[in-house]
Amino acid sequence: MGVRMIAGFYDGLAEWYHLIFEDWDRAMSRQAGVLVPLLGAGGRSLKILDCACGIGTQALGFAAAGHRVVGSDLSAGAIARARREASARGLGIEFHVADMTTLEGILEGEFDVVAALDNALPHLDAEGLRRATAAVGSKLKSGGLFLASIRDYDRLIKDRPTSQEPAFYGRSGERRIVHQVWDWIDRERYVVHLYLSVERGGEWETWHFVSEYRCLLREELSEALRGAGFSDVRWMGAEESGFYQPIVSARRG
Repeated sequence: MGVRMIAGFYDGLAEWYHLIFEDWDRAMSRQAGVLVPLLGAGGRSLKILDCACGIGTQALGFAAAGHRVVGSDLSAGAIARARREASARGLGIEFHVADMTTLEGILEGEFDVVAALDNALPHLDAEGLRRATAAVGSKLKSGGLFLASIRDYDRLIKDRPTSQEPAFYGRSGERRIVHQVWDWIDRERYVVHLYLSVERGGEWETWHFVSEYRCLLREELSEALRGAGFSDVRWMGAEESGFYQPIVSARRG
């Protein structure tokens, strides 16, 4: 999937992204409660780059926890929304529109942490992944932490599901339904159809968003990180971390 198509997916979704969650603010707080302890801050304020920040689900939580945060994303629409959300919460986050495979335009370096959460990396092909891990490494200080999360593709590539179970939120008159349909292109690539249906005053409106992913296996991502000079590559499942996706962490050598 090309850069323009990926950006277009998130541009279109930016104003509605919060509807994926039953309560976005509560989800932000819950995720921060899980992720912040993994950063190893030891009471310090860390310098964090969220290089796939979207509308700010994790970046806002990191900043609210007292860390200095820079957020970047390929989608200009998502960045515009993230800026508004940060301003509304009185959080001084610096945002950039930037491709995670280059991180051009982000002049700062020596970050304590770079994060790429919410299944951002599986948009990339093998070459894009190689470039992204190199770009991330160039922004971290020596010994700095990279933290990413992806879907459990080691399992999904075997099951090859064709849909994701719908989520139902709200009460009669103001309900929401969130569901996905997956069309498999080949053994590892699939097209996601994301549907958001919202009830207002007895009338339903549905939005449809389309993107492409590939099954990025743990070993491939681990090898890409090692090839980019990272060490201490570790995986945590949801049962260990408490996060909703498997998490990988690695240290810049």
